[in-house]
Amino acid sequence: MTILVTGATGNIGGQVIQHLVDRGADVRALVRDPSKANFPAGVTVAKGDFLDVDSLCAAVDGVSTLFLLNAVAPDEFTQALITLNVARAAGIDRIVYLSVIHPDIYVNVPHFAGKFGVERMIEHMGFNATILRPAYFIQNDLTIKDVITGYGVYPMPVGTKGLAMIDVRDIAEIAALELLRREQAAQPLPLTRINLVGPDTLTGTDIAAIWSDVLARQINYGGGDTAAFEQNLRQFMPTWMAYDMRMMGERFLTDGMLPEGGDVERLTTLLGRPLRSYRDFASQTVAAA
Repeated sequence: MTILVTGATGNIGGQVIQHLVDRGADVRALVRDPSKANFPAGVTVAKGDFLDVDSLCAAVDGVSTLFLLNAVAPDEFTQALITLNVARAAGIDRIVYLSVIHPDIYVNVPHFAGKFGVERMIEHMGFNATILRPAYFIQNDLTIKDVITGYGVYPMPVGTKGLAMIDVRDIAEIAALELLRREQAAQPLPLTRINLVGPDTLTGTDIAAIWSDVLARQINYGGGDTAAFEQNLRQFMPTWMAYDMRMMGERFLTDGMLPEGGDVERLTTLLGRPLRSYRDFASQTVAAA
């Protein structure tokens, strides 16, 4: 009984693997370049790519459970559909898929719409799966740490509706627990969706206030201009991705990323501990600087 982890060299995938190994699971990691792989002892490395069908077929051979994580890319939807078809042909029906929260609401955001399409495929093809729907990753804000500390501004277009931001460490642990739950079940478990949220729903002003407390100086919320946000992103990412992120930011402003009733309690019970907070993240980031 083997669990295949895709996205294995990324931040979440790597942590998922560590959690699985710590709990005694047999793990295989799908990677493009094995020479760059650095996994715990006992992890089998499978060289492959989502668009290389032959390598995928080899990677899923003998696998019982699949963790599907594919990064935002122009062909993300195609990558996921090919992988699911290959998995189905190999007899794999125990899946944990990392989607995104509210993909049915953020319908005009390309990578949200793509993930919603993947969810529909999982459901309509009869896979027994856990669909994890994370809100905004807290660690995304590491990319703007220098702006916050250097200019005294929190620049993300979070708005006034609020985002239920979640720590990626909590995402990885929950994913590993769901993989093990499905892997160890005597019979395949029915499809379920789980919103992954943090303990607090924060507005842009709330987040700026947290940074003000942690840094002991005034930090202002400067978000809301999504056009300027897109232009800043264009300095270090492709234009299509910057535009995708702008569309996401606009939905932050109009809809927020709000938890549903019972989400926090469900995750706290699943983890057996409190969820990590944004304030914890900010404090740890400052302490590590």
